[in-house]
Amino acid sequence: MSDPTSPATAASSRAKLIDGKAFAKNLREQTARDVVAFHEKHGVTPGLAVVLVGNDPASEVYVRNKALETHRVGMRSFMHMLPETTSEDALLTLIDRLNADPEIHGILVQLPLPKGINPHRVTNAIAPEKDVDGLGEVNAGRLSVGLKGIVPCTPLGCLMLLKSELDDLRGMNAVVVGASNLVGKPMALLLLNEGCTVSIAHIDTKNPAELARTADILVVATGVYHLVKRDWVKPGATVIDVGITRIQTESGKTRLVGDVDFDQVVDVAGRITPVPGGVGPMTIACLLRNTLKAARLSVGDKGCEESGKANWLPS
Repeated sequence: MSDPTSPATAASSRAKLIDGKAFAKNLREQTARDVVAFHEKHGVTPGLAVVLVGNDPASEVYVRNKALETHRVGMRSFMHMLPETTSEDALLTLIDRLNADPEIHGILVQLPLPKGINPHRVTNAIAPEKDVDGLGEVNAGRLSVGLKGIVPCTPLGCLMLLKSELDDLRGMNAVVVGASNLVGKPMALLLLNEGCTVSIAHIDTKNPAELARTADILVVATGVYHLVKRDWVKPGATVIDVGITRIQTESGKTRLVGDVDFDQVVDVAGRITPVPGGVGPMTIACLLRNTLKAARLSVGDKGCEESGKANWLPS
């Protein structure tokens, strides 16, 4: 296989698009088959509880889509739509109840939460074995020391896409632009665990473009649309764009764009995820995969050990 990062492979043509939508579809279909097999073996249907506090329209649509996809793969969905006025104590009481419910294997509290509710306290109240977002301190700590646990959905989706394209990541230079607990930090740890040499660029990095140009693998997750321009990208690099922002066009319509200026970078990169249709669809697909993993953990099923690529890459 030719080296996708070598200058010889560089942008003699447009970058190959990494089709996250198609990959996510395959992953959901694989998960649906695995849910059937799991139920036949254990008589258990995985259950996912999603909690939304407040009435943000975008969050409501996102949460309902999660419920729809949960049903489509044969799992049970438990929706808890709480008013904006819900107190932190009331939310924690609900989480305690969900932790104790044997029919619920995964719990997700939709972020952001209303003012007055501490998101760290809420996230850490979820039992680690039901923390399908992988954001609690226990799962974050296990990832940091290279132990098996539940990995945050978006970084996991990014890693799946990378391994499907590049296979063995060992020895590659990886740069993660963005240092959030939700994406940047766990992404860096996942890449480190794969044998990459990893750097993180963040708001205080002096020259992030210079650092980014060293990357064979460039993952961008800042929320700043079109931050990454052509001169940030090493010829032939694989670029994963996690960002998604809705902007208004000159015609008055809106469209979704990423943190990477796609039109500039597509002629430099070797591979690139589009926005939309790249990382976005992977998040829900990995949430469903994590829910199945949590259900397997609940019955001591060794099938939950999904560290090897053959177990979690769809055929």
